[in-house]
Amino acid sequence: MTLSRSDASTARPADDVVIELRDTSVEYGMDRGTSKVLNEVDFEVQRDEIVGVIGESGSGKSMFASAMLDAVPEPGVTTGEVIYRPEDGEPVSVTDLSKEELRRFRWEEVSMVFQGAMSSFNPVMDIRTHFVETLSAHDYDVDRGIERARELLSDLYLDPDRMLDSYPHELSGGMKQRVLIALSLVLEPEVLVMDEPTAALDLLMQRSIVSLLEEIKEKHDLTIVFITHDLPLVADLADRLAVLYAFEFAEVGPSEDILENPAHPYTRALLNATPNLSAPLEEMRPIEGESPDPVNIPDGCSYHPRCPLSDEQCVESDPGPYDAGPEHDVHCHHWEQSVEDIDVAFAETDERAFTSAAEKAVDEPLVSLSDVEVTFGSENDGWLDFGEDETVSAVDGVSLDVYENDVLVLVGESGCGKTTLGKTAVGLQRPTGGSIEYRQRDIWEGSGGTSSLADEEIRRALQIVHQDPGSSLNSHQRVRTILEQPLKRWHPELDGNDRRERILGMLEYVGITPPEDYVERYPHQLSGGEQQRIALIRTMLINPDLILADEAVSALDVSLRVGMMDLMIELQDAFDTSFLFISHDLSNARYLAEKTGGRIGVMYLGRLVEVGSAERIIQNPQHPYTKALRWATPELGEEAREDPPIRTIDIPDAQDPPSGCRYHTRCPEAREVCTTESPEFVDVGDETQIQRSACFRALDEHPYWQSDPIADDS
Repeated sequence: MTLSRSDASTARPADDVVIELRDTSVEYGMDRGTSKVLNEVDFEVQRDEIVGVIGESGSGKSMFASAMLDAVPEPGVTTGEVIYRPEDGEPVSVTDLSKEELRRFRWEEVSMVFQGAMSSFNPVMDIRTHFVETLSAHDYDVDRGIERARELLSDLYLDPDRMLDSYPHELSGGMKQRVLIALSLVLEPEVLVMDEPTAALDLLMQRSIVSLLEEIKEKHDLTIVFITHDLPLVADLADRLAVLYAFEFAEVGPSEDILENPAHPYTRALLNATPNLSAPLEEMRPIEGESPDPVNIPDGCSYHPRCPLSDEQCVESDPGPYDAGPEHDVHCHHWEQSVEDIDVAFAETDERAFTSAAEKAVDEPLVSLSDVEVTFGSENDGWLDFGEDETVSAVDGVSLDVYENDVLVLVGESGCGKTTLGKTAVGLQRPTGGSIEYRQRDIWEGSGGTSSLADEEIRRALQIVHQDPGSSLNSHQRVRTILEQPLKRWHPELDGNDRRERILGMLEYVGITPPEDYVERYPHQLSGGEQQRIALIRTMLINPDLILADEAVSALDVSLRVGMMDLMIELQDAFDTSFLFISHDLSNARYLAEKTGGRIGVMYLGRLVEVGSAERIIQNPQHPYTKALRWATPELGEEAREDPPIRTIDIPDAQDPPSGCRYHTRCPEAREVCTTESPEFVDVGDETQIQRSACFRALDEHPYWQSDPIADDS
């Protein structure tokens, strides 16, 4: 194809640079001013490297990706230069290309994988047609292209025939994401830009796709730009890391150097704010303050309002870049001092005392679940029965207890039943089998055949905080009205002044100040962290005994998660509330459970397979599935990762779960007995640490040990 050249770029040789941004900005005109969502960025992407671009939400990561392809959504305006340097040929000014040239450039030279795989596919077209249309639109030989598609799908551990003949809705999230990667590579581009490609996926699928990317890169000679807010995920994949803050780069350098010797205070704060499985809990600290408004970026160093080391020079003068080592640039006036002093500046102590799970277990449970079953499908749909007997057992025979002032975190892949179990525990889902008791009373007693709890006191005592606070808060109501509603219902004795004082006090308690200002705002005028705090306050105002927190921190930036979890723990102490957390992130589960003396429960395909203290589950997992989750959890600065302790990536169909132990189809330790017999829970803990595991390997004497291993035909 014919591309227009940049005269300015030809004067500078760049043998190893494939994409170069010079003084590149992205701006949007708004009523209140110009919103600068990428601010005069200079950056070079080296050929054949993987560069990880990290930062909080709203830091400019997606705009950086869009600017590289000149694909900024209207009415955004891109200024500066974006230069593409093909391996063979003259440099190209991307911003000077015509629409037709851009269309070809974006698939044939630089391709992009977006965050939402489902929205990237046409739901009425099968996967083969997606490939054929892409190939035909670029005058690429279709037969040759389909053969390449088959090869790419195989490289991504997918069955080509099944994938090509399937429709998008027939594929799991991980399958769709891998098919999208194959589609983006079918025209043999030189550069692959990936914008949060694994954000919506489970830990095992995230880790598997990241591992596959390394293989794909080597086999197909790719340059990859991997954009994410999840620093541990990309840390051991990327050759270089680039840290974005306030729409410009704060620090760029080799991954190992950035992780071991971060020079910018923001980078170090980001590392400290990232929950992980091995670091001491006291080293994990939230980043204080908020990211700047793109209409009002601070003068000087944009990080200075949040930095404990800032001084007058930081306020007045834009820093750097300073040379912090080979290929390591940092935009901080005090980067040398920062390396030595930042941990002291951030230091704080936390001497919180708690009652261990083993000590709580001797008391009467607050909520007790016995052999709970929840089945969905045509057998229970009544007038919605379409004649097909396709039922899904979302929860299958789960028993567990939650105690006073307790914390229990349920973890597992999507579709394992953890949210359904949580909603059943707090009376939002009626079980189809088993029982749920609140203070030794069946919560469904007296409700007849209805799906609502008959006892108002039990309804008050069992509450929920949803994953997405934006959708759980009424967008047409002010914060004051949202928070008044539970008080009016459950505390009618309070007058208007009492309600207002209680609301203002809670807002100030959770750090939303000035409270008089925030009570008059609407939800869209709040940040994600502020919205989640409002949702949490709304629940706490009625003083419940048990709160189901359904992925309550997963929608927040990694820099906000520790702060939100700390707030929940603080509120638990203040209100003597128990929490049932739902999480797909083992690092978050460890933080919550270890800091409160709580437990972690591991679910797989509707069953609880292991439960125990955080220390036992993280440091000494007994069930092979727990070990797989432990392996999949990314760690900063870890050594080379072992081969995955799992036989196949994809989870079985929940409508037709495997017989026997449901994990045997993926378990590397499975034997013939696992295919026919379902293991019961075995106590593998001690007097101080609770741990129970549903695996035959926990028993020294069991027919499992004489049974033949299952041949690995995956």
